[in-house]
Amino acid sequence: MTTTQPSDFSLLRTRQRRWLITGVAGFIGSHVLEGLLKAGQCVTGLDDFSTGQESNLHRVRQQVGEEAWQNFHLLRGDIRMPGDCRTACEDAEILLHHAALVSVPLSIEKPALTHAINVEGFRTLLDACRNAGVRRVVYASSSAVYGDNPTLPLSEAMTPRPQSPYAESKLTNERDALEFGLTHSIPTIGLRYFNVYGPGQNPQSAYASVMTAWVKAMRAGKAAVIYGDGHTTRDFCAVADVVAANLLAALTANPLALNRVYNIGTGLATSLLTLHQALQEVLGLEPTPPHHAPPRAGDIRHSVADITAARALLGYAPSLALRAGIEHMLGTESYDFIHQE
Repeated sequence: MTTTQPSDFSLLRTRQRRWLITGVAGFIGSHVLEGLLKAGQCVTGLDDFSTGQESNLHRVRQQVGEEAWQNFHLLRGDIRMPGDCRTACEDAEILLHHAALVSVPLSIEKPALTHAINVEGFRTLLDACRNAGVRRVVYASSSAVYGDNPTLPLSEAMTPRPQSPYAESKLTNERDALEFGLTHSIPTIGLRYFNVYGPGQNPQSAYASVMTAWVKAMRAGKAAVIYGDGHTTRDFCAVADVVAANLLAALTANPLALNRVYNIGTGLATSLLTLHQALQEVLGLEPTPPHHAPPRAGDIRHSVADITAARALLGYAPSLALRAGIEHMLGTESYDFIHQE
């Protein structure tokens, strides 16, 4: 993997743009906010704090400093409410959409709520973008749209096979965005995130990512829980690379890159057993076997991204290998990829 990001980020320093981030107090949204504020950008953030956390915004404020923080305006609101969306979109040039119900297990428990937030909320937001004259929409999709496809790596050319209400909602987002982009001449780009991790993930949540849940257990001297035999594989992508993908999608001038979706991962598969071992090593713990539980409904057996399209059309290049990414996640330093050369 490379250790720097492409020079396209120099575009951020050419002028101050006006950005809107939905889900700004969430894990990914807050990291995107940090990257933009460090680049001197003007950002409005929308969040209803149903899952977003004030602590994520406090972390960003500490990382960027008070001068940069003055370029951020927070709105408390719900993407399901047209008035909130209209207010948020006023004067926005670029939308980076991350507000969603993001849990596969919770979507199975509450499919109607998932549809209301992820599908109807996104449609309401797109309508507000059209009326406000937003120039580009970049939105979070998910590798979950592929389902349990035995053909690896997973390519955007494959037929989606969603296996949960969450996955179906993200596939619907992609269809709605494409129709919106072509009908209203407002370019859209969808980013199919694989397994994102990094500083700021909430280990207290019942739906915490596997890394944060395991680190919490390991630090408490408890066995990490693996659902299944541990040979399940995932493509673990550092949040710094997800931020980079958002900015590349937002700024690309390549017309061939627009109105399509991209895999955002590393292209490398890691088994849960390998991840378990790596976390113990980075934490400096004695090897302890995990506790195995039955596989969960909706879980996918194997997943790894084909990132050829993102490399070729967006200039995307993963920058953090797994172990370095874990060390960064467990540390407190800021990863300032924008200003690397």
